[in-house]
Amino acid sequence: MFSEFVKEITKELEAKESRNRARGANAQISFNYAVGYLLKKLWRDTLSYPPRESTINLRTAYYSELERYRDPQLTYRQVKAAFDTLIECRYIEVTTKGYFLKEKGSGGLTRFAPTDRLLERFENLEGHPAFVVSPNLDLECIILRDKLDGSNNTDIPYTDTPKTERFRNNLRTINECLIKHWADLRIKDSEVEKLAQRVLQDPDKEPIDLSRRILTRIFSNGSFDKGGRFYRGWWQNVPSEYRKYITIDEFVTTEYDYSQLSPHMLYFAYNYEMGNEDAYDRVLDGEHRGIVKQAFNAMVQADGQLLQKPRKIDMDGLEMGWRDLRERILNAHKPIAHLFFTGIGNDLQFKDSCIAESVMLQFAKLNRMTLPIHDSFIMRQGFAGDLEEAMRRAFYDEFQSDIPIKHEVIVERPPLFEDDGTPRTEEITKDDREHSQWYDRNTMWLRNLGNEYG
Repeated sequence: MFSEFVKEITKELEAKESRNRARGANAQISFNYAVGYLLKKLWRDTLSYPPRESTINLRTAYYSELERYRDPQLTYRQVKAAFDTLIECRYIEVTTKGYFLKEKGSGGLTRFAPTDRLLERFENLEGHPAFVVSPNLDLECIILRDKLDGSNNTDIPYTDTPKTERFRNNLRTINECLIKHWADLRIKDSEVEKLAQRVLQDPDKEPIDLSRRILTRIFSNGSFDKGGRFYRGWWQNVPSEYRKYITIDEFVTTEYDYSQLSPHMLYFAYNYEMGNEDAYDRVLDGEHRGIVKQAFNAMVQADGQLLQKPRKIDMDGLEMGWRDLRERILNAHKPIAHLFFTGIGNDLQFKDSCIAESVMLQFAKLNRMTLPIHDSFIMRQGFAGDLEEAMRRAFYDEFQSDIPIKHEVIVERPPLFEDDGTPRTEEITKDDREHSQWYDRNTMWLRNLGNEYG
């Protein structure tokens, strides 16, 4: 068991330490917790797609400032002691030293990785961290950010109000539902490395860590009426072409997507008519739709005139410059042209986050897992009709207008279980062997489910 593994490592670390006296009771509890925390982090990062280096903040003040966002059981002294002794025992090695620029209020975290010695110990562990390491529902899930002194978005403190308490209670209900179910990615074992490489190619994607099973809601510009989208679920890092392989409780899934969400919200919020022509196709006569969509959303999000092309937009193959494309979009959307470059995007994100909350909360109360990916949702195939209706109703309640909804194709495959939920009794098929990692994880989930609910 993982808890026994942590105890063994902790004893070894304590034997390595040179201390004049034993730790006090509270310090000992904190040290034990820090060891477990670091080992969990390392185990999860080792099994993510792709595996990644772990990070740690070794700045003393980090563990005392902004208490709302900190794990109260982690203290600098005991985290540093556990970290240093793991190095001394040759379980981890630092790959990049951290730094902090006090005058800028920014820096880089220390990066570290397990040694072969620790990797061998991990290989002998039973289970998977996604099951063994339960998400902590008591950590703060409502985060407020702002840009301070021209820096990047920074977490800032806030005082709770009935509004923030409602957000937190609703998200806890959603997260409690998420951890009762098991979402996975059913790809062949031979495809795992390809997926890892695909994630590495996208600078906006983090490694896929299946233990990140709950959501956090992040607000921006120092306001609980700005932003508010849901983040940190592992499925949000899955490249779009792989999302059709997501399963829930081993069943195939379906995805519904709001069509042209940003344009519809802009037009409907200010009582303008968008017309029947596609909001993006109308710009370049149906060509380069993906680029137009990126540019449109960048212009909505910007709080200035955006005269230079955003870094993330690749216009190779487009026979015009950024300013020409910018002008084409403004001309194609004259009724709302005055709304671009006003920073209204954060207001729209708040509205779409409220729609997402409404959809997820409705199903969470029915104990049905719903996975949000900003303007789309993934559910078990059998709930597809209910999902579409919930999405339409949530949007109408916000804007008193209807919006088209797109249905994504699912991947058919042989079922692992019969319709009544009993496991298949025949020998594992070739198809199952090709998906052995997925098969093993889902078997673990069923076993854990049986242990938890008898």
